[in-house]
Amino acid sequence: MGQQPITFLRQVMALCTYPNLLDSPSFPEDAKKRARRILQACGGNSLGSYSASQGVNCIREDVAAYIARRDGGVPADPDNIYLTTGASDGITTILKILVSGGGKSRTGVLIPIPQYPLYSAVLSELGAVQVNYYLDEDNCWALDVQELRRAVREAKEHCDPKVLCIINPGNPTGQVQSRKCIEDVIHLAWEEKLFLLADEVYQDNVYSANCTFHSFKKVLWELGPEYSSNVELASFHSTSKGYMGECGYRGGYMEVVNLHPEIKGQLVKLLSVRLCPPVSGQAAMDIVVNPPRPGEESFAQFVREKEAVLSNLAEKAKLTEDLLNQVPGIRCNPLQGAMYAFPRLLLPPKAVEAAQAHGMAPDMFYCMRLLEETGICVVPGSGFGQREGTYHFRITILPPVEKLKTVLQRVKDFHVQFLEEFA
Repeated sequence: MGQQPITFLRQVMALCTYPNLLDSPSFPEDAKKRARRILQACGGNSLGSYSASQGVNCIREDVAAYIARRDGGVPADPDNIYLTTGASDGITTILKILVSGGGKSRTGVLIPIPQYPLYSAVLSELGAVQVNYYLDEDNCWALDVQELRRAVREAKEHCDPKVLCIINPGNPTGQVQSRKCIEDVIHLAWEEKLFLLADEVYQDNVYSANCTFHSFKKVLWELGPEYSSNVELASFHSTSKGYMGECGYRGGYMEVVNLHPEIKGQLVKLLSVRLCPPVSGQAAMDIVVNPPRPGEESFAQFVREKEAVLSNLAEKAKLTEDLLNQVPGIRCNPLQGAMYAFPRLLLPPKAVEAAQAHGMAPDMFYCMRLLEETGICVVPGSGFGQREGTYHFRITILPPVEKLKTVLQRVKDFHVQFLEEFA
């Protein structure tokens, strides 16, 4: 997509991978300091060794320090930090220990619709019961707690709802949850004894001036001990999103709070089966949570590069929303965060009939036609889930500005022609 990597991250990774470079004058001293610290914590001073199953100790300490800084001093315990192979691995692992029972006592997992398809895939693989709750498209894809209550109430008739997944900021919907909403969700989780999974991989990607990222951990803590000592919460972060975009390193972590000691023992046992997450990915995660500080020589360049990526994404979020809303028959909510738009398609009845004749979901039919006629690949809303009778597609805002403008113009031209064809 043309996004340049963060120099400091790649410098430290190069030094960790080939320590002979530590003698080179080409690398800044703060990068060398990070690399030495990471290597000294690795077996044989090498990324090539296995680490502890939970992850390299000093990296877990850095993650805990990062969480405490992010959350304004709310304490984080390194022993509650588990380094993972991207966030996906952590989510899968936690779901594995939570899913049990059979028949009406089978574990139900509440997931947002639209959702990131990892969730439905893992639930299917584990044989858990998927319980859908719908985000409110007319209210900028906000999470409505009354809708959550409905989903829990109806689920109890056929399963045992135990887990509630939240994606904040949202994928594919790009909404950023308000603090009030997060408080309401935590109250509900406490009432219904739900285990919260907070997928927060887009926490650095917030673009709307009136939106702020609030971590579930911070809000939980601030609600006081009745909640902060009882509500079980696993939060996830990753090297793949944010301003880093280092998805190939497969770096991530989860913080799990209020887990019963015996369950924690089982979690560590389960993690030990897969030995350890890639140590290079752990190192990349360390650089994300322990970036250059004010006064260090790489600080100015790091801030410049980070701000350039995020301000560029913010510009593209607004551009995408504005251009899509100029197209007749397409409606797009504001892109408050993350990396995607999820516009609604108002498809004519004849297009819906044509799709059915081809045995396809109407938005899949639309997306395949778009691909065939323009070369532009977007993902149909039916892949993420949507309310019956509505149609969407997901498009990323990652391409460079000029390319994105071209892509959106082609989508507009195609859409106008499509509407004429099926009028």
